[in-house]
Amino acid sequence: MADVLLPPIRYATSIERPEPDEAETIADLNRSFDTILETTSQDYSKAVRAVHAKAHGILRAELTVHPGLPRELAQGLFATPATHPVWMRFSTNPGDILDDSIGLPRGLAWKVLDVEGDRLPGAHGRTQDFVMVNGPAFAAPTPKKFAGNLKLLSKTTDKAEWAKKALSFVLRGAEAALEAVGTESALLKNMGGAKNVHPLGETYFSAVPFRHGEYVAKYQVVPVSADLTALTDIVIDASGRPNAIREDMQASMKGVEGVWEVRVQLLRNAEAQPIEDASVEWPEDVSPFQTVATLRATSQDSWAAEKVAEVDENLRFSVWTGLTAHQPLGGVNRVRRPVYEHSADYRRRFNGCPLHEPG
Repeated sequence: MADVLLPPIRYATSIERPEPDEAETIADLNRSFDTILETTSQDYSKAVRAVHAKAHGILRAELTVHPGLPRELAQGLFATPATHPVWMRFSTNPGDILDDSIGLPRGLAWKVLDVEGDRLPGAHGRTQDFVMVNGPAFAAPTPKKFAGNLKLLSKTTDKAEWAKKALSFVLRGAEAALEAVGTESALLKNMGGAKNVHPLGETYFSAVPFRHGEYVAKYQVVPVSADLTALTDIVIDASGRPNAIREDMQASMKGVEGVWEVRVQLLRNAEAQPIEDASVEWPEDVSPFQTVATLRATSQDSWAAEKVAEVDENLRFSVWTGLTAHQPLGGVNRVRRPVYEHSADYRRRFNGCPLHEPG
């Protein structure tokens, strides 16, 4: 870490630089989402999420915002010390529901309830959503690259699962070789080359930037209780167990104390921490993550039927559900708004059941 940190950069609308062809990119993304949604809804006789379709566990938790935060951290949701109910949903990223032996990145979406404040356009209810992955940067730098990656993934939807298993074995070997020399490939991981790690031991990142009240930030959720850190880097053996991750998470949540810290990484250097290139990891020596709150989940059944019905079937998670103070920033976030709404609308229509925000 630098001896003296630069002061945080204040939010201004000029911080974003939209590309002139983003409307065309949104149309491309919608076409890919439609391919995924139409294929999977016919396979499962119901519409599932176009991304992160398979959940591995759902937790009731509490978020406690810490008192005495410095001004640049005490912003938006984190401006007032309080405790809020939370839903946490752990998942993997494809839009089809695959055998767990296929190695894929982990996702964590969490919804904070009873949140007061001015809301983003179209953000109903009194909730704040955070959508995260277990990697510090997004898999594509720009909306156009995001659309290209999604088009590639959409073409693999509903293809022979045995082939995906074989490909995953090869890609995990390739990714391990890259990591052995100090690098990695987000694309390889998204195509099946990720380690089959336990979701409760992972650190999760927003990967893309957001408004943080008067400032700009990325977010991180880090396991800190001994019960969770004991699961960090644990690889789940999914041989012959298509739902191994769900089963192991369910077993792990019995009798544990789950504690995570919520951390904020403020924008301090516009060159080292770009807004419009989502693939760049913001360096921690330029701006360290700082703790603003704690998430706690006590022992519980992480796959209880009532949770699956309430959260997996009837809720949606979107970076655009929340406070104006946490407005998503950058090209990838801008295109997420219409295409994720497009996906949610498809689920509503096909299933004949409106999605809702908790009261």
